[in-house]
Amino acid sequence: MGHAGMAATAVRYLRSVGAPTGVDTLPRPELRAVGEDERAPVDPGEFRRVLGHFASGVTIVAARDEDGPAGFACQSFASLSLDPPLVVFMVARTSTTWPRIARAGTFCVNVLGAEQGELCRAFAVSGADKFAGVAHAPAPVTGSPRLAGVPAWIDCTIRAVHTGGDHLIVVGAVEALGAEDDCAPLLFHRGRFGRFSA
Repeated sequence: MGHAGMAATAVRYLRSVGAPTGVDTLPRPELRAVGEDERAPVDPGEFRRVLGHFASGVTIVAARDEDGPAGFACQSFASLSLDPPLVVFMVARTSTTWPRIARAGTFCVNVLGAEQGELCRAFAVSGADKFAGVAHAPAPVTGSPRLAGVPAWIDCTIRAVHTGGDHLIVVGAVEALGAEDDCAPLLFHRGRFGRFSA
């Protein structure tokens, strides 16, 4: 299935769950993963505090649709399969960037380095021109934005989208990738950026 087919699959999925596709002109519906009577007895603040003890890397997931580049900061990213090579990222169902990525059918995961905390903050805001002044080039297979100076990048097509509570689980098929071996990663732990020290 080509890029257009992947994009069409993602848009069909978004429509089936009532999510915005960027193609529709109707107001975006309020998305809810579970009803109030189904909620587990876990305080959201305590959930965030405890899960914040798990240190993660930080990425920017970026795509290009007919309106130009789009992207968002994402720490919910992981490798999924070696054979075939698959990766996965999670995105909030209320994200305004996700419909553009879904429409593109492709994305590039840009793994951020230790000195790129400000870049991450710029991509964590909603509504701004996140690519203003940010150097990038087309990833080799999909043409998705590959940011300059990142330690690693993974060029992907969308393979599948699954629901996961108030997030979507996006599986990507890896088309190309590359890395610089001597770059330290940007880490996120307990609400703050940090560095790895051996």
